[in-house]
Amino acid sequence: MFPTLLLVDDEPGILQSLGGLLQDEGFDIKTAPNGFEALKRIESEAPDLVLLDIWMPGMDGIDTLKEIRKLDPNIPVIMITGHGTIDTAVTATKNGAFDFIEKPLSIDKVLITINNALHFQKLEEENRYLKKKNLDRHAITGNSPPVQQLRLQVFQAASSHAPALILGENGTGKELVARSLHQLSSRSEEALICVNCASFSPDRMEEELFGLEKNIASGSARHKGSIEMAHRGSLFLDQVADLPMIAQGHLLRFLEDGRFHRLGGSREIRVDVRIIAATNRNLEQEIRQGTFREDLYYRLAVLPISVPPLRERKEDIHALATLFLQESATRGKIKEKQLTPGAITLLRNHDWPGNVRELKNLMERLAISLTDETISEQTLKNQGVTTPSRPDPMAARDYETAMKLFSALYLRKQLAICNHSIPEAAAASGLTQETFQKLMDT
Repeated sequence: MFPTLLLVDDEPGILQSLGGLLQDEGFDIKTAPNGFEALKRIESEAPDLVLLDIWMPGMDGIDTLKEIRKLDPNIPVIMITGHGTIDTAVTATKNGAFDFIEKPLSIDKVLITINNALHFQKLEEENRYLKKKNLDRHAITGNSPPVQQLRLQVFQAASSHAPALILGENGTGKELVARSLHQLSSRSEEALICVNCASFSPDRMEEELFGLEKNIASGSARHKGSIEMAHRGSLFLDQVADLPMIAQGHLLRFLEDGRFHRLGGSREIRVDVRIIAATNRNLEQEIRQGTFREDLYYRLAVLPISVPPLRERKEDIHALATLFLQESATRGKIKEKQLTPGAITLLRNHDWPGNVRELKNLMERLAISLTDETISEQTLKNQGVTTPSRPDPMAARDYETAMKLFSALYLRKQLAICNHSIPEAAAASGLTQETFQKLMDT
């Protein structure tokens, strides 16, 4: 889908000549002979950019610009005139014009200004809609076999435009994997829009994904949804298991043909977006419980990618901890702390239920708060880092004791996988919360 430009000028020759040149450059051109018609076309066509003549009979360019800003405050507007003055330029820019160019128009100047405006708009959209989190930039740092396998999966999936589903516990770096997929793909020059599906109520989730048409009765302004913002780029749906059922149905239809409607709108919009989803939950279990659509699961899981927990890549722990200490020292302009051999052994033996995020937070905290230049085994123990005691069910003398030991180990692991959320762990285990808690207490 090529960018749509709306040309607004009372001179038919300008509309025809400039429109033809821009159409040859690959733009989809719409025209309007005056401000009133321009506002109608913006309502019906939702162009990506407006080229607006400043001197027109009736509603002039400045008044039209003011009305456009009320209609859609995010659409870039470039003013054109044959009577340019400093005062006029200042007035136009104060009212939200992106730039100001004079007649006779140079096609090179026009193209440069248009491309600058569209690029600036894309950056603005990404800043507005990107749901930023504190990401661990080093979640796939290391040379352990699980990390090497993860890198291979990411590399292979990056060259595809098919949906990808990233699976892994909290804190393993699923969003980093999504960013790596985007950056290694042919879409890397376009936006990666991130949406946390657990952050919105069901009614707001629809609006966040698909956008909203202007509603005069309610006073709501038109705005683009995250799917539209990600055109030509990638959309990352984090915690996709929390997507409401109605939104799941609409997302499935979008995945089938790339078309959707804004809420309250009838105009069909087509975009080119690669969907990347992630979850720390068992979606097959969610399907059995009736909270996730099976057909959507298979559409999203064309390219499944598993991110290993830190306890399965313990060879990487020393390198990661050292890296986090180095970064903290550089950032805080302090001397870098060193880990003793005993501390390194303890770090490798710890279970890390919070994964790389937990290790990073611990190293940063010690780098800032510790007065000693070395981090000892005892220092880590004081911070709650321990070697877990794991009774072996197979060593039990009787069946009942063995089953109790196995149950305790299993439930603790489910809690760690679900970030210590009993409701999530109970659901993943196929138990009620009451039963799960009762078993934990025995």
